[in-house]
Amino acid sequence: MKLPIETKPAIWGAVAGAVALAFVGFKVGGWQTAGQSAVKGTQQAKLAVATALAPVCVDKFKKDGKRDANLVELKKTETWSRGTFIEKGGWATMPGASAPDSDAATACAVLLIGV
Repeated sequence: MKLPIETKPAIWGAVAGAVALAFVGFKVGGWQTAGQSAVKGTQQAKLAVATALAPVCVDKFKKDGKRDANLVELKKTETWSRGTFIEKGGWATMPGASAPDSDAATACAVLLIGV
C-alpha cells in the first residue's frame, strides 16, 4: 500500500504536537503524575493532622503548673527549635501515643507564641 506524500509530515506534526501538549500540560497546566499526587496528598494529610492536634497540645501546655515560666522559655527559644522544646516538655505527646508528634509540636508552638 502506498501512502500519500503528505502523510509523513502529518505524522511528525502530530508527534510534535503531542510532545508540546505534554510539556505545556505538565509544566504550566498543572498536570501531575500519580507519584506527585501521592506526595502532595501525604503532605496535606500530615498538615491536617498537625492542625487538628495542635489545640490539644496547647491545652496540655496551659494546664501545666509552670506554664508561665515555660512560655517565657519558649519565647526565648529560637524559632526553628520551638517544636523540639514542646516535644521535650511532653505536651506534644497525644493521649494514647508513646511518642510526640513533631508536626503538632511545631503547630502548637506557633499557636502559643501567636506568630
